[in-house]
Amino acid sequence: MKHEMFQILSLDVTDLLCSLLLFGMVTPYLPSSHNHRRRLPILLKIGFLLMMGENKLMGKRWEDMDTDVLVKIFKELNLVELSPVSQVCRLWRLACSDPLIWGTLDFGLLKSNFIQTRASPYIWVDDRSDRRLARILRVAMAISCGNVNCMIFHYNLFMKDEHLHFISESRSPHLKRLVMPAWNRITKVGICNAIQRWQALESLTMPTIGHPPYIMEEIARSCKNFTELKIMGSFDQQFASAILQFLPKLKVLSLRCSKVSMDALQCLLNSMEYLEVLNISHCLLLVVAANGRKQVVHELDSQILERASRLREFHYCQSRLCVACQRMVVDEGIMRWYRYEDWFWRRDEVRSLDLQDYGKLFDVGCERLTSVD
Repeated sequence: MKHEMFQILSLDVTDLLCSLLLFGMVTPYLPSSHNHRRRLPILLKIGFLLMMGENKLMGKRWEDMDTDVLVKIFKELNLVELSPVSQVCRLWRLACSDPLIWGTLDFGLLKSNFIQTRASPYIWVDDRSDRRLARILRVAMAISCGNVNCMIFHYNLFMKDEHLHFISESRSPHLKRLVMPAWNRITKVGICNAIQRWQALESLTMPTIGHPPYIMEEIARSCKNFTELKIMGSFDQQFASAILQFLPKLKVLSLRCSKVSMDALQCLLNSMEYLEVLNISHCLLLVVAANGRKQVVHELDSQILERASRLREFHYCQSRLCVACQRMVVDEGIMRWYRYEDWFWRRDEVRSLDLQDYGKLFDVGCERLTSVD
């Protein structure tokens, strides 16, 4: 069957599409209900893109096509569409795994099917949802061939150690940026083992955790080029001390839409010598009053503003007219992201941390085709 598959390289577009349908190349994670007829739009899309390509394609055999042209075409496809295309021949598989396609793997539309619980880890996830995630990761890692530099996960995607182990074990060795706001089901051992393998990691977006020193220490030990950190949740003196102790050369820190202790903020501004960019926009700033109760700080004093002015960028907003600030007050300092627009959690005033629009690799169509029935 494989030898027959490679013979289709010399056929025209129509014959190629028919051959693909004949061999029934199935994406591994599609439900069994997806028959050949449902795959037809994917294959027709490939044929259309090829026929609409540059004139230099005309008269060439499939195996002689320029890789850069193939990459340009395949960048228009999502993960579901790339899966069968990558199985056509060696040249197409090489083009499908190009770093230009896989630089950023954005799973921002992929969510777990879960319910909240009272016991740790405070989340229960449906087994079908876990299996779906495992299948999608398996396909993505197989096609990308280790060329993923940035990986983005939704705040309602609750991975397990097994998922994290799979993507970190020699399948994403060049990962430089990880956006993973949900750690409920990930253990200390699981995240530390992953960080040890991601030695090229430079940027991490993470949630608040109970004991931050262990992860800061692992990052300092394993990721020598680490410069950028974003915390989603709350930020206290313990977190600030852990950063100061293990990541004193951190350059960029965003606490956007978090509950922040004023003691922690002062610690950062007083002691982080190499810090260049700090974002505390829309944060709920808290100070402990003389009676021991926490009070909200509505305006920064001149001393803190003077220290912040030494930074290259200092982002700060506590306006009563600001929608994000209003939401922080309503949510009492712990942003309920699910209440708001899907894109809201992806925004950041720091340009390098802003996630912008969703990528094409896992678009709306891909999310629909891989959804759990």
